[in-house]
Amino acid sequence: MAPPKKSWGFPRWGEYEAKGFDAATVRICDRHGCEERGDCPAPKSPNSKDRWYFCEKHAGEYNRSWNYFEGLTKEQQAERQREEAAAASHSTAAQWGWAGSGDGSRSRAEMDALDLFGLDPDVDFDQIKLAYRKWAKDHHPDRKPGDKEAERQFQAGQAAYDILKRAEDMKEWKGAD
Repeated sequence: MAPPKKSWGFPRWGEYEAKGFDAATVRICDRHGCEERGDCPAPKSPNSKDRWYFCEKHAGEYNRSWNYFEGLTKEQQAERQREEAAAASHSTAAQWGWAGSGDGSRSRAEMDALDLFGLDPDVDFDQIKLAYRKWAKDHHPDRKPGDKEAERQFQAGQAAYDILKRAEDMKEWKGAD
């Protein structure tokens, strides 16, 4: 016959079981000599799944000296920056829609497009059109037949103009309400 249970109908009124007192596994900071809890993961090298686990203090120290582009060639660094800039570009929040250009209302993609044409953030769309036409004449692939770099630059200019045109159309559309 089994011994009677010492529970009186509500779970927490019963006796504690031994398994509830097991020690919790705690990761210690990977910094030599540190005995703090290591809750902050940090990559051991770029593009690696291996991680160090530091305490908050040593994670901040590690991140200050982290070189995200370590081991990459200049072309790979530029490509990664382009990919991340495209992924990170976004429009501003709707509550700031009343603000004019040049005061933070342009997205990162718009700012990059304006930089390509050498324009200020405050420029109006008529000046953007003029700058794009001048830029397109100077960088058109027909001026340098067979040059792949010229084609790539011209396509980048077209994409930049499309971004600015879409932003202008959106601004007009919002203003029509």
